[in-house]
Amino acid sequence: MPEKKARINMDAERSKVLIASLAFMGLGHIIFLKQYLKGILFALIEIVMILFSPRVVTVLYHLATLGTPKPDLPIRQRDNSVFMLIDGVMILALLGLYLAIYVITVRSALRTWDEYKITGRMSRSVNPFNELLNKAFPILGLSPAVLLIVFFVIVPLVFSILVAFTNYSTPDHIPPNNTVDWVGAQNFLAMFGGEKTWTGALGRVALWTLVWGALATSTCYFGGTILAVVLHESKIKIIPFFRTIFILPYAVPAVVSMLVWQNLLNGSFGTVNKTLIALGILREGAVIPWLSSQWLAKFTCVLVNFWAGVPYFMLLVTGTLTAISKDIYEASSIDGANKFQTFGKITLPLVLYQTMPLIIMSFTFNINNFGAIFFLTGGQPIVADTTTTSAAGTDILVTWIYKLTITLMDYKYASVLAVMIFIVLAPFAVFNFRRTKSFKEGRV
Repeated sequence: MPEKKARINMDAERSKVLIASLAFMGLGHIIFLKQYLKGILFALIEIVMILFSPRVVTVLYHLATLGTPKPDLPIRQRDNSVFMLIDGVMILALLGLYLAIYVITVRSALRTWDEYKITGRMSRSVNPFNELLNKAFPILGLSPAVLLIVFFVIVPLVFSILVAFTNYSTPDHIPPNNTVDWVGAQNFLAMFGGEKTWTGALGRVALWTLVWGALATSTCYFGGTILAVVLHESKIKIIPFFRTIFILPYAVPAVVSMLVWQNLLNGSFGTVNKTLIALGILREGAVIPWLSSQWLAKFTCVLVNFWAGVPYFMLLVTGTLTAISKDIYEASSIDGANKFQTFGKITLPLVLYQTMPLIIMSFTFNINNFGAIFFLTGGQPIVADTTTTSAAGTDILVTWIYKLTITLMDYKYASVLAVMIFIVLAPFAVFNFRRTKSFKEGRV
C-alpha cells in the first residue's frame, strides 16, 4: 500500500509538471524541476510570441482576406495580395516552428521528471550549458538546416500550392493594381472538366509528357546499354577513342546542343534539308518539316534527346559491367550460351538491378526536362487551342507552365499544373529514396 500510494503521488506530480508546461512554456522547469535558467529561456520564447501576437493576427487576417480593393488610393498604397500571401505562409511556418519548440519543452520537462523518478535525484547541473552541449546538441546542430529547408523549400512550395486556389492572373487580378481572391477548388474544376478547351489541352499535354518521359528514358537507356556492351566486348585496341567520341554530346552543354540542332533541322534553311537536296534524296524546293509538323516534331525531340542522352547511360552501364564477375560469363560459355543469350540472361538483368533507381530518377528528370523541348522546338508547332491556352504541339507540362507564367501571366493555372506534377512525381522520388542504402541503414 505505501508503494502504491507513493506511485500515485508520483503520477500526480508528473501530471502537475505536464499541466504547468502546457500552461506556459518553461513553467514546469521553473516550479517543479528547479531548472531556472532553462525555464526562463523557454519562457522568453513564449513572451516574445505574445508580444508579436498582434502582428501575427494581422498577417493571418490578411492571409484570409488577401486584402481589399482600394481604387481611390495610389498604386503603391494599395493592398498587395501576393505579399500578404507570402507573409501569411511565413507566419504559418514560424507558428509551426514555435509549436515544435513547445512540444520539445514539454517533452524535456517530462523526461527530466521521469529521470528524477528513476534516480531519485533532481538534475541541477552547476554548468547550465552541460545539457545544451550534450543532449540538445543534435537539435542545435540540425536547426540551421531545418530553418533553411522551412524557408527556402517548404514556404515557396506551400506558396505555389496556395496560388492554385486563387484567381491570380491577368488582366483583372494582378497586384498591386488589383487584388487576388480565394476561389477554392474552382481552378482545379475548370482544368479537370469545367472548361473543355483547358481540359483538352491538359489531357493532350499530360499524355505527351508521360509518353515523352517514357520514350526519352527507355531509348537513351537501352541505346547506352547496347553501346556500352558492344564497346566492352569488342577487342579493338582503340576502344578508348570511340568512348571519347561518344561522350562528346554529353560534354557539350544541353542548351548549346539543342539550339544547334534547332538550326540544323530548320525547314527553310536548315543544313539537314539542304544536304538531303544536294544528295538528290529530296527534290529541289522540297523540305521535311522536322520541327513544324506536330508528330514529326515529337519524333525529332525523342531522336535528338537520344543523341544527347545515350552517353550518360553508356558511362553508367560501362561502370556496372566492370563490376560483373567474369566467372559468370565463363560458366555461361561452358554451358553453350551464345552472345545474345548471355546478354539477355546475365548482362541485362544484372545491369537493370543495379541501375533501376537511376532509371526512375531519369524518368522523373525527363518529365521536367525543360531544355530538351523548349530550346529545340519552343513547344511548337501551334495547334488549335494554342491561342487560348498557349500549349503548343510539343509542349510538356513544365514548358506549358513557363508559357502560362511568362506569356499569359496566368499564374493560377500554372500553379494547378505544378501541383499536379508534384503529385505525380513525389511518389517516384519517395520510392527512389526508400531504396537507397542510407535510408535502409538509418531506418534500422
